[in-house]
Amino acid sequence: MKTEDDALLHLRLAGIIRLGLGGGRGPTDAYVFDPHRLALPSWAMALGGAGPAALLVTLDRHLDVVVPRRPEAVPDRSAGLRALDEHARWELDVRNYDHILAAMEAGLVGDALFIARTRPRGAFAGDTYVDTRGRSHRLVVVPTVDRASEAWSHPAPGDAVRDVLEDAERVLLDVDLDCFTSLSDADPTTVLPWPRAIIREFLLPEGSEPFWDAVLQRAVALTLAREPHHCGGLLASGELFRDAADVLFRELLRVEPP
Repeated sequence: MKTEDDALLHLRLAGIIRLGLGGGRGPTDAYVFDPHRLALPSWAMALGGAGPAALLVTLDRHLDVVVPRRPEAVPDRSAGLRALDEHARWELDVRNYDHILAAMEAGLVGDALFIARTRPRGAFAGDTYVDTRGRSHRLVVVPTVDRASEAWSHPAPGDAVRDVLEDAERVLLDVDLDCFTSLSDADPTTVLPWPRAIIREFLLPEGSEPFWDAVLQRAVALTLAREPHHCGGLLASGELFRDAADVLFRELLRVEPP
């Protein structure tokens, strides 16, 4: 990849909005996009070509841990941003559930902490993923921020939240907007966006500050997938984004929402 000014390089990532988050706490960079698979080039942009793989802390309704169709074909991070961007667009699944293991194959993500509630069909079920390069990645799953916070502050036998966070030099904080939705009991095909008060209760439960401090002290970037087709459509997802961004940016990161 040709050398290019970092301030302009991100403009080549079509469909990805890059935000500066100076003045708050936590990461100074954020990347916003619709399909979650565009997290792959965003993480490559955020981490650059050197340094250790990052711990991914991801909040989602789904566990996006389906193995890529051809994991051995995922370019290594050394191949550069363009190679990873093209792979995300042309090779990753349009259902947006294989980008995390692809990022492990690329050497961008080491371990991952999932705050997620549902497992899609075909999802990897183990707690350790060994990539095609022979590297092992711990997969730690908890259903809520409250549970992650409890596992950080008062770990029970078998809890690994504190372990992966303390071992991490860098963190990528990742949020799928559909984390803040539920399926209707009356019609499971209908998505119900959460009101702002419920989003706040989920993201900032009582006693969660030590957990968030540990995450944000290490976080180098935030990625935010809007996924409108999983959030009730364009209009509903736009309203949900406004409410979630108000809590996520203003209250958690302590910066003005975009």
